[in-house]
Amino acid sequence: MIISFCIAPLSGQNATAVKAHVGVILDFDTTVGKITKTCLSMALQDFYAKRNHSTMIVPHFRDSYDDVVGAASAAIDLLKNVQVMAILGPQKSIQADFVIDIGDNVRVPIISQATSPALSPKQSPYFIRSAQCSSYQAEAIAAIVKAFGWRRVVFVYEDTNYGSGLLPFLTEGLLQINALISHQSIISPSATDDQILRELYKLKTMPTRVFVVHMLPSLASRFLKMAKAAEMMSRGYAWIVADALTSLLDSVDSETIEAMQGVIGVKAYIPRSNELHNFQGRWRKRFHKDNPEMDRTELNVFGLWAYDSITALALAIERSGMTSPRFERPANGGNLTDLEAIGISSNGPSLVPLLRNFISKGLSGDFSIVDGQLLPSAFQIVNVIGKGENTVGFWTKACGISGKLKPEDHNSTSKDPLGAILWPGQTTIVPKGWEMPTSGKKLRLGVPVKSGFTEFVKIERDAEPTGFCIDVFKEVMQLLPYAVEYEFIAFKTPDGQSAGE
Repeated sequence: MIISFCIAPLSGQNATAVKAHVGVILDFDTTVGKITKTCLSMALQDFYAKRNHSTMIVPHFRDSYDDVVGAASAAIDLLKNVQVMAILGPQKSIQADFVIDIGDNVRVPIISQATSPALSPKQSPYFIRSAQCSSYQAEAIAAIVKAFGWRRVVFVYEDTNYGSGLLPFLTEGLLQINALISHQSIISPSATDDQILRELYKLKTMPTRVFVVHMLPSLASRFLKMAKAAEMMSRGYAWIVADALTSLLDSVDSETIEAMQGVIGVKAYIPRSNELHNFQGRWRKRFHKDNPEMDRTELNVFGLWAYDSITALALAIERSGMTSPRFERPANGGNLTDLEAIGISSNGPSLVPLLRNFISKGLSGDFSIVDGQLLPSAFQIVNVIGKGENTVGFWTKACGISGKLKPEDHNSTSKDPLGAILWPGQTTIVPKGWEMPTSGKKLRLGVPVKSGFTEFVKIERDAEPTGFCIDVFKEVMQLLPYAVEYEFIAFKTPDGQSAGE
């Protein structure tokens, strides 16, 4: 069953305007879906209220039911039965994958916030990514790791193409700062709490205490609550969460926020402006009217990107000189599949170039799409404290980490420009990044018992060995980027004599 509806054209507009039917695929029951729907509706009202236009978007909303098949069915319905000239959505990468392929086949632009690097506008000419690719944050995360002198991290990600998509970029970013991923922990979206807990206990036995988490909010929320249950949100641990969760902290439940105390997060920075401030006030009233049961929801970057995206689409349609949206259907109408019966859009080839290279100033700041990809902006670095977040700094490719967006010292990777951070365990002491687990085995070192040359190795009854070789070994162990607990074992007979030659 497909639930659908469209918004009627605004009253008072040019009655002769050509109607441009546009599809919108959202997850209606999710917070992001609800926020996005309100933003899209307000964007169209704002755009067409300014002056008369020769074209007018008529949006047709479809629910994907948070499902891959649901998203694909919605796309086919919109293309076959409505003959839309463009589709906004789906928002999740796993849903967008097949829809993008359909768009390429029928020459209909797919404007999606899918952030997985596995989905590439270079390979799909009708795919326009209207959100920052998740790979962009890899350098920002690596800069945080370097700022605190950490040498190893554990990368925890969900078992999807979206989750694994960040891996090569994070690996490269860490290698550039002489750090590495010491272990990968892959969590299935369908994992039970017990399975997650078992994986956390395994991670607890490892020396690395810096964790980078890259998951969609639903799984990340469960994982972080289990991390607290495993007593891994305590002193000595450092957690960095990627933008998928950080961007939606306002929508996360209080139990998850409580579990995340001391966590560091990165997210796209949205510059303040009078236009944004005024829109936020109007948006709150409209959103509460549309969703009276959601009284504490805040506007986020995905809603702003949606607003700017449909505004860009409306401008592109107006500039394309479209007179009559149409599809060219196959001459032979018999025995056709649903995809074949859709035909080919006559407007897509002229519309897509205007969308793939589009530069404007929007509510989200610089909204610049080049070669089908929204260009990255600054990243905001936040620290989860109390009931929300506290901004502690920013990262840009040009200036690195800084306490403000226009620092005097370019390419800074020192932790000093960052604001005060409260780490897990309610401490301001920076985690050293490694620790010998209590359940770890000691390294046992055999020390020969010999007479002569005691300046190199000397061992006496019930005393720790001394000498040059012992000192060198201890110095080497101190230089390791992680702790190794060890003990010296005298290689001797019961009467204290050497046990070998």
